[in-house]
Amino acid sequence: MKAIIKTGGKQYTVSKGDKLNIEKIDGKEGSAVNFKPIAVIDGDKIDTKPKANVSGKIVEQFKDDKKIVFKFKRRKNYKVKNGHRQNLTRIEITKIGG
Repeated sequence: MKAIIKTGGKQYTVSKGDKLNIEKIDGKEGSAVNFKPIAVIDGDKIDTKPKANVSGKIVEQFKDDKKIVFKFKRRKNYKVKNGHRQNLTRIEITKIGG
């Protein structure tokens, strides 16, 4: 059984036991989180208005690797170099359904 969840403006296809990195959500490590699925896929059957919930637990709160942001305009002597580290949350899906 798989489900499609939406969090942080992105959609993810998940199944039980999956670990994924999402944009930061509030909570401590080990606490439970619930997501409202967009669709639930069970074999060949797709339910687009599911009543089920997707449960998971927070494994870790961390920062992603640094991304370099470089802005440049040719012939204008304009160069700006910045770095950015996104706050992320690693979750593990524990249950899909009722």
